[in-house]
Amino acid sequence: FGDEVPPFEPTYKFQPKTSLYERRPDKKLRAPAWCDRILWLAKKFDHIEQLSYKSTMDLRISDHKPVSALFQAKCKTVVVERKRNVYLDVIRMLDRWENDSLPKVELEGASVSFGPVRYLVESQASVWISNTSQVIAHWRFTPKFEETALCKRWLHIEPTYGMLIPGERAEIVIRALVDNETAQDLNGGKDTLQDIIVLHLENGPDKFIDVSGEYARSCFGCTLEELVCTTEPIRNVPIASSPDGHRHFSSTQNGATLSVPKELWRMVDAIYQRGLQERNLFLTQGNPAEVQTIRESVDTGTEFDACSVYSMADALWSFLNSLADPVIPPSLFPNMEIDAQSIQPWSRRFLEQLPPVNYNVFVYMISFFREVLLHSEANRLTPAKLAVVCCNCMVKSESEDNDEREMQRKHSLQLIISHFLTTAMI
Repeated sequence: FGDEVPPFEPTYKFQPKTSLYERRPDKKLRAPAWCDRILWLAKKFDHIEQLSYKSTMDLRISDHKPVSALFQAKCKTVVVERKRNVYLDVIRMLDRWENDSLPKVELEGASVSFGPVRYLVESQASVWISNTSQVIAHWRFTPKFEETALCKRWLHIEPTYGMLIPGERAEIVIRALVDNETAQDLNGGKDTLQDIIVLHLENGPDKFIDVSGEYARSCFGCTLEELVCTTEPIRNVPIASSPDGHRHFSSTQNGATLSVPKELWRMVDAIYQRGLQERNLFLTQGNPAEVQTIRESVDTGTEFDACSVYSMADALWSFLNSLADPVIPPSLFPNMEIDAQSIQPWSRRFLEQLPPVNYNVFVYMISFFREVLLHSEANRLTPAKLAVVCCNCMVKSESEDNDEREMQRKHSLQLIISHFLTTAMI
């Protein structure tokens, strides 16, 4: 506490209601004293200045004389509006500091459109990611909610994660490829060429990349039933919605159907006209670029460009192998070993159980392969070799395991096909 030295006479003890000190003999004698004082307290003593300190001797109401003091003090006064402004300034400063300490990235090309996407033709696009913050940014692609894959199976992202120092930028390559499984899903309305990719930024907001494309429809990956009902190029045929929620190819022809798909006939006819005598036909791989060109001609109905017969045979094999439903259903695999006595009834039963469209295609291909065998001295093909070719492109096993039982069933089916190739049963 602070207390100035009293500059006035003692204020105690007086005779009551007088200005005389107590000196009467019948009273207890007391020495005059400064019993009346003013003490003061402040957090900072230099904020208080005592201007005066005095007693009032004229008042006679007690045996004490009152004292008084005058102070000049610095007091804290709260101005509500200014306090609010200061508070907001502090909040803004803290937010700015926090934002400056968080990673931030910008995406260039966050909306990717591949345009027409063709079967087995890879499309590519680039997205650039830049670190616009003052700290290191760690990022990675993450699956969407309740999903396990980063993106749909027809998309491929590279790289899937990375780190950027302030001011650095990096390229993200996104590739789109419609393979056979994807083509079947697109043709059946189970999938679309649309996806959203989530880019997660550690300690920062997520970014989203919108990816889309338009499927350039192909006969590869279709069903035989769809193809025989379509007399115009498949590229021009829309996919119509059906009551079951799936999409299907619709034909502009009223009830017109073909015995075999026109695409199959075109490729078979091209091989028939150009090279039944080519050595190791169907056993030699064609040129991938020529196969792609053949595929485009088949889908659009345009004339074939000049190409080798091996490429045409490769395209034919790929077409049969890509069908959503194989020419020979897995249920028709022989479940027992075939010998000379059982092959005739098994072959007859095999033909009887084939669905109508599958029957037409199978008979058509067997008849074509017989024509190929007429030139066996030049092309070096045998019924056994062509039977293996047929099994590889017209059959899909129910099991991917090549166990002994599965191998035996395939061998029995090859014997049946070889029987058709060497006899007049068809």
